Amino acid sequence: MSQSKLFKYGDWGIYVLFIVIVLGLPLVMTDVFWLNRIAKYLVYGMLGIAIALSWGYAGILNLGQGLFFGLGAYMVAMSLKLQSYTSLQQGSENPVPDFMLWNAEPGAPTELCCITSGSWLWLPFQAQGFGMAMAIILPVIVALILSSAIFRLRVSGVYVAIITLALVLLVRLLIIDAQPVTNGFNGLTDLGWLTIGGVEFDPYLVSTYYIVAVSICVVLLATRWLVSTRAGLILQSTRDDPNRSRYLGYDVAAYQVFFFTVSAGIAGFAGMLYVIAAEFASPSFLDISFSISMVVWAAVGGRSSLIGAAIGAILINTIEATASETEMFQEAWKLIIGVIFVLVVLYMPRGLAGLAEDLAGLFGKSRDSGRTRRAQSSAPAE
Repeated sequence: MSQSKLFKYGDWGIYVLFIVIVLGLPLVMTDVFWLNRIAKYLVYGMLGIAIALSWGYAGILNLGQGLFFGLGAYMVAMSLKLQSYTSLQQGSENPVPDFMLWNAEPGAPTELCCITSGSWLWLPFQAQGFGMAMAIILPVIVALILSSAIFRLRVSGVYVAIITLALVLLVRLLIIDAQPVTNGFNGLTDLGWLTIGGVEFDPYLVSTYYIVAVSICVVLLATRWLVSTRAGLILQSTRDDPNRSRYLGYDVAAYQVFFFTVSAGIAGFAGMLYVIAAEFASPSFLDISFSISMVVWAAVGGRSSLIGAAIGAILINTIEATASETEMFQEAWKLIIGVIFVLVVLYMPRGLAGLAEDLAGLFGKSRDSGRTRRAQSSAPAE
């Protein structure tokens, strides 16, 4: 078997193994607390895929991916907030979030509170389907507008990173300042459960875990197919040499806008799933540190590998949670994560996926050399 075929089969073997483990985990893990926690890590794995798609394949370093994750989270959280017990018990035909009543003047009618506090923005989110749809549509629209402005002007490199970083900080400040409508830095808590066809999905049920697990598997396979298409190959050529691609007649900006928008849609979808599993939305999703952490996850796993970035995100968050809960490392777990990142950058610049590829290459070369020696030994002497 040639070395290229070995890489191909090995690559798909990792995908199959990952999917089998993710879907089969509830069969061997009965602790619902850990199952819910792993569901959150799988959401982070989806974020790793989004970063790998934009950074590894498109060459676009997005330091504001938390913007799209946060928008997706808030959209579905607004719907689930209106489905919560406290909102439904307000005694009004149009339920309002409880924090709007807390912020209202004493004795003010609920209807007046709705008008003065700007809660008309919440009215469409009474339909849960609207919130779930907007969790993907809004990040896509924002990404489309932003990327069209950036890439049509041929902004590239560190300037894209600075723009996205500044934008996520701006939106975070807007959410915090709009406390009467968004509950500010407190975020949205006390959410209802996801309801589909009259069936409620408790975050600690196995069925809720499977919603997340199946979602990451579908996203992983879909993005793997996408980067293997002609559009994906052209995108990688624009990443390596955009001027040559323009000379060959390709619309570089169009490909960059498309894949940047797809990455944002995945991040918004991940934000929606995280709220379903974690039951809250917070401005911390739009923290600069969170967006940079996503880049670290992808770098550790391998930014040029979708499956590698997903595994890196899951692995880093598992190590982080385990270290932070261990008495010995409670004060030093951030240092541990930092050391891991530095070591990966210095000694494994292509991440875990690059290391696996190198090992597969050595294995393939050893097999080929072994076959050559056997062929030479079995050849008849002249």
